[in-house]
Amino acid sequence: MSVCIRYRKNQDDAAELMNTGFLKVLRSLKTYRIDIPFDAWIRRIMINTIISDYHKNKKYKEKIDYNVQEFDRISKGADQNLGESNMQIELIMNAMNHLPDTARKVLNLYVFEGFTHDEISGKLGISQGTSKWHLHEARKKLQVFLKKLSV
Repeated sequence: MSVCIRYRKNQDDAAELMNTGFLKVLRSLKTYRIDIPFDAWIRRIMINTIISDYHKNKKYKEKIDYNVQEFDRISKGADQNLGESNMQIELIMNAMNHLPDTARKVLNLYVFEGFTHDEISGKLGISQGTSKWHLHEARKKLQVFLKKLSV
């Protein structure tokens, strides 16, 4: 679930992805090789399920519209204690949920899953340069958001 929640804005969508992924795991158990750690095998299936879902539901190329006012709206009234690490993680995850889908996927695949831009470009059907741009813009917008909260 922790992998799925990083790629979806709400719990229900993440749970749907997780259920689809576990169905694929159950159907693929006969192909599992004992020399591969089981949790890594499941993680790979979940990531591939997320990428397949992205391709299936992508109706048109995403227009990137980073809306800083949206980050301002989120930060107003947010009574966050940045000294508590759990609150910091929740705050970062909340900020990531407001990134456009492609930028959030690239950020997750690169930072959390360890994919290279070449691998990301192949999986998402974008160029390496576009993958790098999405990562750069996502990081920049997260920094702006977090900086506004600390002021």
